[in-house]
Amino acid sequence: MTTTSPRPETGDSTAGAPASAASRLALVVASGATFLAVLDTTVVNVAFPSLRSDFRTEPLSHLTWVITAYTVVFAALLAVAGRVADILGRRRLFLISTSLFTVASLLSGVSPNLPTLVAARTLQGIAAAGMIPAALGLVLAHTAPARRAAAIGVWGAVGSMAAAVGPSLGGLLVNVWGWRAVFLINLPLGVVFVGLAVRGVSADAPSGRRMPDPVGVVALALGMSGLVFGVTQGSAWGWGSGSVLTLLIGGALLTALALALSRRHVSPAIEWDLWQSRTFAGTNLTSLLFGAAMYAYLLSTLLFLNTVWGYSELKAGLAVTPGAFSAAAGAMVVGRRIGPAKQWLAVLTGSALFAGSCALMYLLLGTEKRYLALWLPIGVVAGVGIGAALTGLSTAAARSLPPERFASGTGLLMTARQAGGALGIAALAAILQHSGMLGDKGYLDTFLACAGCSAVAAVSALTIRRRGPE
Repeated sequence: MTTTSPRPETGDSTAGAPASAASRLALVVASGATFLAVLDTTVVNVAFPSLRSDFRTEPLSHLTWVITAYTVVFAALLAVAGRVADILGRRRLFLISTSLFTVASLLSGVSPNLPTLVAARTLQGIAAAGMIPAALGLVLAHTAPARRAAAIGVWGAVGSMAAAVGPSLGGLLVNVWGWRAVFLINLPLGVVFVGLAVRGVSADAPSGRRMPDPVGVVALALGMSGLVFGVTQGSAWGWGSGSVLTLLIGGALLTALALALSRRHVSPAIEWDLWQSRTFAGTNLTSLLFGAAMYAYLLSTLLFLNTVWGYSELKAGLAVTPGAFSAAAGAMVVGRRIGPAKQWLAVLTGSALFAGSCALMYLLLGTEKRYLALWLPIGVVAGVGIGAALTGLSTAAARSLPPERFASGTGLLMTARQAGGALGIAALAAILQHSGMLGDKGYLDTFLACAGCSAVAAVSALTIRRRGPE
């Protein structure tokens, strides 16, 4: 079974037609909800010192669950959520997930103790996993084929800004109102996006297919959770510890079971046939590689500024903000100016720019503070690379899928990126543990590793190029 469907190219006569009001509203709603979901993967990092101050009696290992609970559940459920969105309808899942995310944000913001906060963050992660694929599915379903690349460019720009602007926004909120503000800020925005979707976004018809195999879904969710959590905690607990080995081995076995069941089940948890498209399989591999480099870079830059250059959390967040805006610019340019058939080139170029920026950081940065001369220009170029690569990947993946499977494909693509991100953060922790966190060597070594991983992603982008029918 092929997963491709005919798509008009940039020369299509509708390419210059204005977007409809419905498509514009769907893009606004989907982009806004995506901003919230992605923001909450990074914004809490800056609030961590404030959390430690409020929960003094809790050990550090327990406090990290505030971050880990969201990340693990989010990564584990993305693939399944995309499938559910295509079956139930993207608008329906979007409304359910965004409403749940808003309620979970309220519960997080008013949590009286750490167990309640961790439970609320877990609920947030479940909701975010449904929001992302449903949101992009809404955009693609309500947008004419000739305008999808531009729409994905806007959606990608918002997602890129959310990931990069999280530290600076979080630092501002925490400094003025405390850690609870990073959750409560979601409330008015969540209510607005739900209201707009109810009033202005038309319902899409469910696909009519059966819900996925429940045994495969549970095995996939537990397996991915075990792998991501094991990789995330490897450096903290020790890679040879019984807990980490149990998580990694158990997670691998459960994920393998889910894959095996999916090959035979009439309604599988993981749709193997999507990977029959060489383009889609290539976007997943490249997303895994680029995600590892990007997430390690985003965290290591903040740690470098804070630890090596002595910046405060707020100042460090503001220092990386120009990269967020350049990432948005890169995403918009790719979405509006690069045709669907050339998205592989955008991924290759973006990955190469990012690899080069990380290499320059390794070669030129040190203990001497040289923000304007070195950090700012290199960070801006790195941001352009991030925006271009992420948008190119989303557009290329969407182009390789039929409309009724947009959300399923988006879920798998995001799962690959999040899994790569978990590997990247684990690699960062291992490098810092080996080289030390106080000097600059560990961070510079991380930049070099990011450069290498992104360079491999640039080579992998060649697999996205379509030379004919698949």
